[in-house]
Amino acid sequence: MSPATLPRRRALLVCTAALLMWPSLSSRSAAAPDYAAARERMVREQIASRGVRDSRVLESMRTTARHLFVPEEQRPHAYRDYPLPIGEGQTISQPYMVALMTELARPQPGDRALEIGTGSGYQAAVLAPLVEHVYTIELEPRLAETAEKTLRELGYENVAIRVGDGYQGWPEAAPFDLIIVTAAPDHTPQPLLDQLKPGGRLVIPVGPTHAVQHLRLIEKDDDGQIRSRNVTPVRFVPLRRGSGWR
Repeated sequence: MSPATLPRRRALLVCTAALLMWPSLSSRSAAAPDYAAARERMVREQIASRGVRDSRVLESMRTTARHLFVPEEQRPHAYRDYPLPIGEGQTISQPYMVALMTELARPQPGDRALEIGTGSGYQAAVLAPLVEHVYTIELEPRLAETAEKTLRELGYENVAIRVGDGYQGWPEAAPFDLIIVTAAPDHTPQPLLDQLKPGGRLVIPVGPTHAVQHLRLIEKDDDGQIRSRNVTPVRFVPLRRGSGWR
């Protein structure tokens, strides 16, 4: 081999080595997002920094896979600080709002919880490890079906889903230690107050669709007396009515 051919041979070897390395470089760049790290940042920067302190609530937010409760095209945005569309004109709430409402409800291990507005199932998934049982009602059959499938696949065995009118609550399973409503009526539904156990907590956004709504914490004391306070202004989709159960 003449000295003049050496540089060409070396160049060929370098190119061949680069081609051999290409699959590993490609697979590295296409690696799955680090959702656990994204959840940790979400809890630290969006939730704990705004005053949510309950360690059990923070841990549930840290371990619940929010990206699995949104449509696939929304997964890159799953841990960002805003609601996301989930179909049927509905949304999954902002992570901070989910954490705040859960903390306000003060879930305990032996509690029976009712959620109005299952949506994608995320709020129920956050509640599930914090209470004994979650009952959740969704008006849209398609959303209820998708939520039930996701929750079952992820191993949530203490969640029951019903398709129907959440305004009426779930009388057969009442009374409840806590009730969380994830859509806004223009007044507090009396059936939900009736199904709240003495000592129970109801967290609900109340107000007209196109004006200021208020997140309310409503508590029933041991004598059945109701106390209510506004926590913060909010904006939720309206609580829609339906008929019958499925």
